[in-house]
Amino acid sequence: MLYWLLFETLFPHFSPFRVFQYATTRTAFASLTALFLSIVLGPWLIGKLRQFQIGQHIREEGPKSHQKKAGTPTMGGVLIIVSIVVPTLLWTNLRNPYVWIALFGLASFGAIGFWDDYTKVRKMRNLGLSAAMKFGLQVVAALAIGAWLLVLHAQGQYSTEMNVPFLKQFRPNLLIDQFLSNPFTYPLAFVFFFGFLGFILVGASNSVNLTDGLDGLAIGLMIIAAGAMTVLTYVSGHAVFATYLDIARLPGAAELAVFCGAMTGASLGFLWYNAHPAEIFMGDVGSLALGGALGTVAVLIKQEILLAFIGGVYVIEALSVILQVGSFKLRGKRIFKMAPLHHHFEALGWHESKNIIRFWITGLVMALSALTTLKLR
Repeated sequence: MLYWLLFETLFPHFSPFRVFQYATTRTAFASLTALFLSIVLGPWLIGKLRQFQIGQHIREEGPKSHQKKAGTPTMGGVLIIVSIVVPTLLWTNLRNPYVWIALFGLASFGAIGFWDDYTKVRKMRNLGLSAAMKFGLQVVAALAIGAWLLVLHAQGQYSTEMNVPFLKQFRPNLLIDQFLSNPFTYPLAFVFFFGFLGFILVGASNSVNLTDGLDGLAIGLMIIAAGAMTVLTYVSGHAVFATYLDIARLPGAAELAVFCGAMTGASLGFLWYNAHPAEIFMGDVGSLALGGALGTVAVLIKQEILLAFIGGVYVIEALSVILQVGSFKLRGKRIFKMAPLHHHFEALGWHESKNIIRFWITGLVMALSALTTLKLR
């Protein structure tokens, strides 16, 4: 909206508004707008959540030190979503389809999380939607995004080829072209595309959700991951940088940098209130939305594999749960004292604040390492 007003409408009459044509300028303004909204609206939302007694229910099998957090306002992810959506609508070129897909990824997974959180609050327990129901809804959201991307692919606006770190020439296509010419095998051509897309989006959203167990842990890592994705989206949409780094260029992807900048600013603002000791929790509405948005952006710019390194701590946390559950079911023994992994270190005696900072440091190192692979190809 402001992009249209300041650049497209007023720039011909006032030349200094030329700066608003640049994605870098609008990314900075989107980040600051998101940060401002998150910090300003935070106290109001916390007050409203307390007024309606929307507090966190702590699972009994969790760490005993967490029992004191019971009743802390939850569903703060609503604040994050609003603080991302508003700056995105203000500062992006809304004619860009990638912006709307990213917003849909944020909103659809956020809606699933909202339903889950609302169910927990209504039933006054730590169990919301069933695992099957939640997973099914996430798959539906992923399929909707995949269908949208295939429409863009048919219009020549999206490539189904993947970028592979360190390998310049190896770009596997997620569509099986040989099956497209035969009506009997035509549906099979899309199986791998939708399967891989679902794995990335559902995996990303649930990984962030599993990591959200300590004050500020998940949102601090999101600041790092969203910041790295801001860089990736900008270079993916820049003709010179994309050619120099030999990565798949997505014309218009620079608008996604504005979206990722808003994610960074909103996450930073939410951390203001979520830092230990937390005044508010993001809930599933926040963690699923952020994970879904992060995965959607990675799919759009064809950096799905690099996402595993940018969000490396999220991946490790999810793997710790998978390994713990698998080991217990197969062997009757646990690998970790408690899962996800941050609870394991709590059980070892790490103070919560030290635990959080060390995970942040690990996340930062992994994100920076991921960015270096852009040149090491």
